[in-house]
Amino acid sequence: MSLIGSIVSKILHPFGGGSAEAAGAPSAPAGGSSAPASGSSAPASTATTGGGGGGGAAAPAGGPVDVEAVLNDLASKNSQKLNWRTSIVDLMKLLDLDSSLHARQQLADELHYSGDKNDSASMNIWLHKQVIKKLEENGGKVPADLKD
Repeated sequence: MSLIGSIVSKILHPFGGGSAEAAGAPSAPAGGSSAPASGSSAPASTATTGGGGGGGAAAPAGGPVDVEAVLNDLASKNSQKLNWRTSIVDLMKLLDLDSSLHARQQLADELHYSGDKNDSASMNIWLHKQVIKKLEENGGKVPADLKD
């Protein structure tokens, strides 16, 4: 799975019910034996309960996921004080993802960053904005102060 797919999935589909493909990232099926969307092996209620499984929609049936609430909840359970609202590094740490320069450069490639990837400050600001944008595009409710 791509880094952006991992970020979107961990925030919008923390129980594995979502699809990384919704984030514009190609991925392999989560389970080799899962049936296609038109199959009847999984009950329809699985997608609406958030109870896991691989049959969920890109956004929960109950409405958009409150990105701020999810991230604040994760931050409250984390022993480090992480500023996910402004820092892509802290956001990635909060999601238990590799936040190294190399990982961020890979994320920049996935999101088609055209700037200098060695100027990490500029790249990090751009990455944070793009990740927030992707979350919103994929069914996340993003606070107004985080939007461009």
